[in-house]
Amino acid sequence: MVEIRRMGPQIGVEVTGLDVKTLDDAGFAPIYQAWLDYNILVVRDQELELRDFLRYSRRFGPVVPHPSKSTRHPEVPEITMLGINKFDADGKLINAIYRRGAEGWHTDGAYNQQPFKATQLYALAVSSRGGDTFFANGYAAYDALPDRLKKRLDGVMGAFSYGGRRGGSPLLNEEDQDWKPVYHPIVRTHPETGRKSLYFDPGKIADIVGCGRSESDTLIAELKGYMIQPDAEYRHKWRKGDIVIWDNRCSYHRAAGDYPPEEDRIHWRVSINDYGVEARDAAE
Repeated sequence: MVEIRRMGPQIGVEVTGLDVKTLDDAGFAPIYQAWLDYNILVVRDQELELRDFLRYSRRFGPVVPHPSKSTRHPEVPEITMLGINKFDADGKLINAIYRRGAEGWHTDGAYNQQPFKATQLYALAVSSRGGDTFFANGYAAYDALPDRLKKRLDGVMGAFSYGGRRGGSPLLNEEDQDWKPVYHPIVRTHPETGRKSLYFDPGKIADIVGCGRSESDTLIAELKGYMIQPDAEYRHKWRKGDIVIWDNRCSYHRAAGDYPPEEDRIHWRVSINDYGVEARDAAE
């Protein structure tokens, strides 16, 4: 029997008793709604082949390749492999792979002209300890802003790029290092729920449009302090067979980056766009 259980007061739902390979549209509808309501959806105890995972992921929207070409699956570029090849030829740990996602709280795809709607992971191997992923609610972050900041940020755009202010990334190929900034509203209205969220990524934002560097620095530092709110966090302890999807339009996440490096922690990952985005692109 399928059971949907809330994981926290403001974020996270867990689904058990479900095989996503046999899920029909009627069964998917309440699962999708639970995800919209609580930002993070965990489906337990799945046994998937690569094509099964890709097919299920596409129920949420079009799946697109990640900019990190070196970590794409060699046969299916829409799938990123996390946690593989983390040692170089001399046996030295490559921190960019081992600690990927652990650099701080962030949202995926803010550096794209069409930001990622969602990211979804499937756990192939988990470590004996550590390796958790943390999530936080962007709606709660917006709600916590004082009125002066809500008014100040109304209609204000942020300039985002893959490397943010530091520029570049060890995960990108040389030809992809020069990432041109894209612009998104700092207060983002979710296209499906209509709720306002603080759309913010300290590592990807380069500047706030219309501000000098000093004012931009002050605003970025202040907004960073509102991202994580009480009762609006969820810490996921991975089990093999877990599928976890999060809504990048209204949540933040980070990896712990603390599991034993000699152990495997391997996931398939997909980046998911919005059907509406794809339709608009086709029309243009």
